[in-house]
Amino acid sequence: MAIDEEETIEQAAAARRERLKALKAAQQLLENPEEDGAPNDKEDENGNDDEENDVNVKFRNYLPHDKQLQEGKLAPPKLPKFEDPVASEPPIEEEKKDPFLNIAPKKPNWDLRRDVQKKLDKLEKRTQKAIFQLIEQQEKEKQLAEEDGKDDDSGN
Repeated sequence: MAIDEEETIEQAAAARRERLKALKAAQQLLENPEEDGAPNDKEDENGNDDEENDVNVKFRNYLPHDKQLQEGKLAPPKLPKFEDPVASEPPIEEEKKDPFLNIAPKKPNWDLRRDVQKKLDKLEKRTQKAIFQLIEQQEKEKQLAEEDGKDDDSGN
């Protein structure tokens, strides 16, 4: 298992080295197009460079000035047409209603609520205070009843 992973890593590294060599050779060609006799590491028996033959550069967005490199220009990708599923469905026809029925507000007492809202808020605060006072009063009565109950038990 580990041996297979090492082999795939080594293969990926070797492929990357080859790509880097090809990019370096292409860059040298762009920088020095007149120098055909530049010293290279790999040469055949005939004196041909392997790197020049193996250079396979693809240009997607860039159009190079060199005519040899223009052959590597790729056609722009064709995008599939996008069809909006919502737009493709026919619109649902709503029933024609009398437009004068919608003139009335949805809540007929909205203006009354607006006018009375301040008074309702004051009443709500008073109600909460009254409830709180009642609860306190009940707790005091319970405490007094407990104290009386303890006194009666201790007096026997």
